[in-house]
Amino acid sequence: MTATRPPIYLDNQATTRCDPRVVDAMLPWFTETYGNPHSAEHAMGRAAETAVEAARAGIAALIGAEAREIVLTSGATESNNLAIKGAAGHARRADDPRRRIVTLATEHKCVLESVRDLAADGFEPVVLPVGRDGLLDLDRLRAALAVPTLLVSVMAANNEIGVLQDLPAIAALTRAAGALLHTDAAQAVGKVSVDVGIGIDLLSISGHKIYGPKGVGALYVRRRPRARIAPLFSGGGQERGLRSGTLPAPLIVGLGAACRIAAEERAAEAARVGVLRDDVFARLAAALPGLRVNGSRTARLAGNLNVTFPAARALDIMAAAPALCVSTGSACSSAAIEPSYVLAAIGLSADEAARTLRIGIGRFTSAADVAQAAELLIAAHAVCADRAAA
Repeated sequence: MTATRPPIYLDNQATTRCDPRVVDAMLPWFTETYGNPHSAEHAMGRAAETAVEAARAGIAALIGAEAREIVLTSGATESNNLAIKGAAGHARRADDPRRRIVTLATEHKCVLESVRDLAADGFEPVVLPVGRDGLLDLDRLRAALAVPTLLVSVMAANNEIGVLQDLPAIAALTRAAGALLHTDAAQAVGKVSVDVGIGIDLLSISGHKIYGPKGVGALYVRRRPRARIAPLFSGGGQERGLRSGTLPAPLIVGLGAACRIAAEERAAEAARVGVLRDDVFARLAAALPGLRVNGSRTARLAGNLNVTFPAARALDIMAAAPALCVSTGSACSSAAIEPSYVLAAIGLSADEAARTLRIGIGRFTSAADVAQAAELLIAAHAVCADRAAA
């Protein structure tokens, strides 16, 4: 009997495979040394605590931070909520008169919803548009900052179109205005160089975007000058009082291992993945005249390709190529019937958005995967286009 070939996975912006080296690092903390890292009275608790602190240091090193600036969380959604709502909560308690919070129309849903939720508490959400290339016009940000602003939240790399914002320039404008800068770096950390020293005050990380486990992440909180945030919920006061709850030592060990691997292999991996991304695009473009890339062609993640097909709906293409794992956009919004708000924000019509797929190439993608994926997409497009024309 012939074994069934596993699907070709090209959805690495949605999630990544947990690196086997990360799994190996985690396993003992599930099964052998399973102490609570907050139980420092005995040997197993102290061992877990030591492992957690080593992981914290690895996370910090990847972004140029100090270990004590890393707050461990359940993932980027929690980190984003803690950064945005936490900054607002502290401002409210401290009678800070600033109420403006600035973000972009292409941010992740959890950022947009966090900002919008704060309107009910008297804050002023300002959602700036982006250009056709997905990039922020710095003059728009400068104009928004003319009003006293508490926080600017701009993601480092977009989860749908892979666009990299000019964080150094954004940080300079934000700091000059006296506002805090938060960046959702879930898609960027481990894939491009990220250094909080450029003027980032708060930064969100997700384990499962960098070949680590799901259910763990981190929030960088600058110490000097201090970025002050309030906790979102009450408890035992863990994580310097900012995030109560028992820390999941195995997952944190996995996140630390993923960060250490990324620090060592990021540059070489990005170069290899970029070659594969360009190869799949070249194959598709040669066979499908009119294929269009969405977002900046230069300021983007090496592994991201977001393309609009000329004559077939994305969902139909996916149905016609079941051996291929790609997506129509953000994983957390994939059940939505309406077109992607990110694609709408860069000027795509509803029809164009419906013909758009996101291809995410990663660490475990091979040249053979890319070649076969291109063949499957080209064949599926031909079938769907003929069916639509009939």
